[in-house]
Amino acid sequence: MRLVVARCQVDYAGRLSAHLPLATRVLMMKADGSVLVHSDGGSYKPLNWMSPPCTVKEGTNDDGKIEWVVTSRSTSKGPEDTLRILIEEVLHDTSHELGIDPGLQKDGVEKHLQELLADHPATLLEGLSLVRREFPTAIGPVDLMCRDSHGLSVAVEIKRRGDIDGVEQLTRYLELLNRDPLLTSKGAVRGIFAAQEIKPQARVLAEDRGIACALVDYNALRGLDDPTDRLF
Repeated sequence: MRLVVARCQVDYAGRLSAHLPLATRVLMMKADGSVLVHSDGGSYKPLNWMSPPCTVKEGTNDDGKIEWVVTSRSTSKGPEDTLRILIEEVLHDTSHELGIDPGLQKDGVEKHLQELLADHPATLLEGLSLVRREFPTAIGPVDLMCRDSHGLSVAVEIKRRGDIDGVEQLTRYLELLNRDPLLTSKGAVRGIFAAQEIKPQARVLAEDRGIACALVDYNALRGLDDPTDRLF
């Protein structure tokens, strides 16, 4: 991972456009190919970012200033996204090898929820059957890899509380999974975002990306009632 503290200007162009005026920020370039732009506020979320797979070109502009041009194509038919970072001054630049991460250890409720849904995948979608739990990808495991009644692959991401970050996580998984010819031989891999509670913003983002949302009744899955999860 590379960390750069710099005075920089950031411009994004793609499905929309966004501009960050000149200010001091943290630029993070991770080993998985992602590039993130952070400020000293705004909680843990980056101000702007580019998800892998993407290409980073470092050079200089006509004025001799350092410029990073990050490009990515979100889907095979989608527009090319470009993140252009113009660096006025570098205050700190360092690289670190973090090694292999053991992965997130989920809390009891979320882990149990995953186990229950693995046993009863059809509560998410009629005809859905489990292929594998913790299906591996280059950027982390998908909670459940399933197959629908037509034999199409379906990736399921499970959260207690579903927010935008969870949708973004599933989106990154789907981008990778849909490049696997073994999974896409009968059609594109679909996604289901399953949670006990889903925030409205997350639902809107999921629907925009063609991801189904499923509200999960934890007590019902535990056998207290009949499971009646519904797709929205």
